[in-house]
Order: sequence, then C-alpha cells, then structure tokens
Amino acid sequence: MSSVQKITDIFIHQKLTCSFELFPPKTEEGYVKLLNTIHKLSDLKPDFISCTYGAGGGSREKTLDIVELIQNQHNIPSVAHLTCVLHTKDEIKTILTDMKKRGICNLLALRGDPPKDNPNWTPGNNNFKYSWELVAFIRKHFKDHFAIGVAGFPEGHLLCPDRDLDAHYLKNKITNGADYVITQLFFNNQDYFDYVARLRKRGVSSRIIPGILPITDYPALVRFCSMCGSSIPQEVHDIFKPIAQDHEKTLAAGIAFCLKQCRNLLEGGAPGLHFYTLNKIHPVDVIIETLRP
Repeated sequence: MSSVQKITDIFIHQKLTCSFELFPPKTEEGYVKLLNTIHKLSDLKPDFISCTYGAGGGSREKTLDIVELIQNQHNIPSVAHLTCVLHTKDEIKTILTDMKKRGICNLLALRGDPPKDNPNWTPGNNNFKYSWELVAFIRKHFKDHFAIGVAGFPEGHLLCPDRDLDAHYLKNKITNGADYVITQLFFNNQDYFDYVARLRKRGVSSRIIPGILPITDYPALVRFCSMCGSSIPQEVHDIFKPIAQDHEKTLAAGIAFCLKQCRNLLEGGAPGLHFYTLNKIHPVDVIIETLRP
C-alpha cells in the first residue's frame, strides 16, 4: 500500500486545488461504469477525489472500497465521506478504525440526512446530533491521523437558514478540529464570496473550497435544488428553461455557464474548485481542460 498524502499536506504546497466528487452506485453495472469513469477522471490529474456515503452497511463498504481503489490503483488521494446519522458512537469508532486499517487518512465529516425509509430518525444519547460532535470525536480518538473536511453552506443550511448563525456553527466545526471546508453547490458567486467574508470575520482562516455542479439537466436541477436548499438565480432559469428539452444545447450552455462561474471564483480568490461529477466524465473533462492554461 502506497503512502497516501493528506489533503492538508497538499494545501501546504498548492495554492489552488482541483477535485472531484463521486457516489457509490447502487448496481453492479453502475459500479463497473464507475471504475471506467474513475480511470478517465484520474487522467485529468485531480488533487483528490471524494466519495459520498449512504447510511447503512452496504453503501458504507462501497464508499471505503472506492476510496481504497482510487488511492491504491490510481495513486490519487481520496476522501471518504462519513455521516453520523443512524450510527451509534461505537459504530462510528469501528468505522474509523476500519478506515485507518485500510490506509484512509482523509475524510469529510457530515451530519447527514435521515434516509427516505426512516425519515423520522432522531438522535439519542448514544448518537451524534451535530457534525461538530463527530469532528471532536474523531480528533479525540484518532488525533492527527485524519485530515478532516466539513461541509459549508453559502446560503445557510435548510435547517438553519440564518446565515450568520450558520457561520457560527461552521466555526464550531473548525474549532473542534476540522481542517477545511467544501461548500454545497451554488450558482450565484456572490453567495460564496459573502460566505467567505462572514467566516473570515469570525476568525476562520481555513480553506473554503467552492462546490461546483455543471448544469446538464435543467428539470433535474430544479428538483434537486428544491430538496437541498440551493437557490437557482433567474439568470439560470432564463438560460436553461427555454432549452430544457434539448440535451445538446443544455450541455453547451452548461459548460459555458460553468466556465464563467469557475473563472470568476478563481479571480475572486477561491482556493480551488470541487466538482460534483454525478459519476460522469463529461462535461467536467471539457471544463477542466479549458480552464487549465
């Protein structure tokens, strides 16, 4: 097993990072497709690749398997998402021990949402209620083994739409041991810049990496944003609604919009870009190759 670089070490040497996010497929066919996608994404030489996590054993194992594969076969640092929903503290400790044994040293610590088949799940005394508690637990039991990322919400969280209070909660994650932030997707860059300013004002000096979703399907985007709490600016509706049924036009417009968004973020001082790939190579490949000099 090769020595895996921690994300925090990458930050020491690189002012800007480029990274991708994947999710564990539900089917064997999807898994085979993902292996091919990982191979192609690796050719784009990202600084790291993260993999999301579903509550429950099967999905968790897949997350860790994918992270291991990215590290061992492609020699790219990989970040395992870890949510504390549904898990007891003892289970979390077991999962973290398993990660350490597998040579995983990068994770994204998340609260997570209750699953669709158990929407009313609420944490008890032996569960974590907030992600900052998970961060503190990891630091207490595993010291500096893990570089810990956390999620940031430029527009506030669905459960905490007050942006100032949300910034206070983010600072709490950093105070308890988190190293960096990856934001939820957004389409109005001013929301990101205002978010960074709010956190800097509170003394947060960590990297706040913007999460980017290239638009490839307008109706799906509208549905997704209604669930996750990200707003869609009128400009996006104006561009994509008239061409919603034309895949090729949507793809071209999505690439153009994403390039404009990314360039503006980098010019404004963003420390890199984290792309939500939806397990696809395209259009991220075109966007990366166009952005790179």
